[in-house]
Amino acid sequence: MRLVIGLGNPGPRYAGNRHNIGFMAVDAIARRHGFPPWRKRFHGVATEGPLAGERVMLLKPETYMNESGRAVQEAAQFYKVGLADIVVLHDELDLPPGKVRLKTGGGAAGHNGLRSIGAHLGNDFRRVRIGIGHPGVKEMVQNYVLQDFAKAEREWVETLCDTIADNAGLLAKGQDATFQNKVHLAMQAKGFLGPDKEPPAAGDRPERGAERGKADRA
Repeated sequence: MRLVIGLGNPGPRYAGNRHNIGFMAVDAIARRHGFPPWRKRFHGVATEGPLAGERVMLLKPETYMNESGRAVQEAAQFYKVGLADIVVLHDELDLPPGKVRLKTGGGAAGHNGLRSIGAHLGNDFRRVRIGIGHPGVKEMVQNYVLQDFAKAEREWVETLCDTIADNAGLLAKGQDATFQNKVHLAMQAKGFLGPDKEPPAAGDRPERGAERGKADRA
């Protein structure tokens, strides 16, 4: 069994937030590979099916970001899944928009979802770091991640989530380096990444009228 978790906050208020790109990516995987409808499980919603010959459960915790570890721990204990078979897809401020990098282990780097999972299970799980860019000023980070993607960003977001879904079988088989390379090359071929070009970001200033989220959601 492979456990693939997308991180985000539940409910329509947060659905389009930059912080929810992990949810968006696992939604795309479920659609592309014909998984059954989502159902309530493990303090979240889950769906299970075959992927590249592996049994995979997709999970979206509904505990809010800072309690994500509760849901992941419950699912991992139920299926007796080790850290090597847990893959977490999450937003990454330290990568340019549209860039994806994989790593195993490491710290939380200020991400409350990763911190919660680490506190419940340890840090040696696999991470798919999905770049959303940085607002440029530390004090603006919370507001930035809890805003919706701007209109100028939506094309690369949808393309990236679809590309992740296209190559999700490689994640299921543990071929992380190949997955990362194929996603990067696909985004490059579609014109979203290149040596002198990155996907458009929302810029350094928050969108006017955006509502500041609560700290325990971030």
